[in-house]
Parts: sequence; C-alpha cells; structure tokens
Amino acid sequence: MNSIHSEYKQRNMKIWNEVAPRYHKRWTSVNKGPFQSTKKLIELVKINKNYHVLDVACGTGAVTKYIQKKLGKSGYVLGIDTSTTAIKIAKKWNEKNKNLDFLNIDAENFAFSKKFDIVTCQYALFFFPNAQKALKNMKNSLKKSGLIGISVHGSKDNVPFFSSILDSATKYIPDYVPPSTPNLDRFGTKSALKTEVRKAGFSNIIIKEFIFNYNPGKFEDYWNNYIKYIAKPLKEKFNALEYSKRNEFKNAVKEKTLQYTKKNGDIIFPWQVLILTAKNS
Repeated sequence: MNSIHSEYKQRNMKIWNEVAPRYHKRWTSVNKGPFQSTKKLIELVKINKNYHVLDVACGTGAVTKYIQKKLGKSGYVLGIDTSTTAIKIAKKWNEKNKNLDFLNIDAENFAFSKKFDIVTCQYALFFFPNAQKALKNMKNSLKKSGLIGISVHGSKDNVPFFSSILDSATKYIPDYVPPSTPNLDRFGTKSALKTEVRKAGFSNIIIKEFIFNYNPGKFEDYWNNYIKYIAKPLKEKFNALEYSKRNEFKNAVKEKTLQYTKKNGDIIFPWQVLILTAKNS
C-alpha cells in the first residue's frame, strides 16, 4: 500500500472514531433520508433464514441489525469495520445473539476460511482507496453462486445535501478536501459502479436507482447541524475563516438550498441512492 493511501486511511480512521457516535445518533439509528435504503438493500439480496452473511464496513451496525432480524435465531451474520468506536457502538446497539459477531477488520485486508452466502456493503465502497482490492476480498468470501449487495450515494449533483455545502466549502477553504482523498461520488453513476464491480469478476449485475427525500429542517437547522457535526479537522479550518468570509460561505450555501426550500421554509432534499446486486461467478 502506498504512503498516500496509508496516510488517507489513518486520517479517515481518526475522523471516523471521532464522529461515529454523532453519525450513529443522526443517521444510522433512524431510518430517515438515505438510510431508507437499508430496508431496500436487505430486500434485494433476498436473505434466507439459514444464510451466513458478511456485512463489510458495517459502521455502527445499521445493515447488520436488519440482517440479524431477518435471520432470527438461525443463520449467522458478521459485521466488520476498521473503526474501533463504530464497532463498540454496533455491539452495544445490537442485542447479543449467538449468531451475530462484530470484528475490527480493514475491508482491503481480510480473508475468511468459511464462505458466506451474501456480502453486503452500504455507503463505504467510495471510501476505499483500493476499491478493487476490497471487492475481490468480498468475492473471495462468497460461496460459488453467492450474492453481493452494495449501496452508494448517487453523483454529487443528485445529492444536494452534500453538494450545497461542498461546492462552497471548497471555494472558501481550498484544502477542505485533502489531496489524497478518494472522490466520494466516484461510483455515483450506474456505469461507474457497474464497471468497478464487473472488473472484480462479478456477473448478473443489476443496479436499481432510488430517490429518497430528506428534510434537514429549515436553513438555520441545516447550517447549524453542519457546524455541529463536522469532524474536528474541518471545524478548525472553518473556525479559522474570517467572520466576513464565514458569512459569505453561509450565504453561498443558502443560495444553493433555495430551489429545495418549501414555502414554510423547510428544505426537502432529493437523495439519489444506487443499490447494486451481483453474483459471484
């Protein structure tokens, strides 16, 4: 692994360990906005009660929890993630069950002796510097005709919750996104996602597109939550801005949200999500 990837991973890990509790509270534990996809993903991979399922980059356990519910007392599910904090939350949030485990494992570096019927991976593929390596690990973990299920956010313009802030942030804070960071919407189109998964050796690739709505409240709520929830390194960069620049930044963001703002002031963002299923061939 090259030093740029290594540096990115270490930085990302530090951030995830810091934001995991807030992320869990705001997103994972509520089935709102993009997390409406969890149920769709589980439906599409068609889990059988006796299946053994691997949930890669499980975070605080949103998908894992759903899988375990589907399995009931039979089958087995394993959630893996590199963030120690996320795994701690996942263990606490999921009731203890004999057929459920969580492990601290990097998606780009794992192998299991036992094969799984299904592998899931929600909102993580774009984070992996070497997505091919992660996908091949997933493929090697599947039984011969096993199924993979992957969810990703759509392209930047189709997820205005992110782009409304990001477009302005990169203008006012030039190093807002560090140079070695993978492009987070790099699999945000059907063709890009399909190409990557096919390259890893999967077949029978089907991609479904969903548009979920998300209401972050009124503009002040959206803006204040952004300030409240961003990771420490970004908060420091934001706080370093001159007051007038901060105001300009805020107004630029507000301008972008106007087209999604209703008469009562509520913002309703459309949120594109792509869910892929494919077979291990």
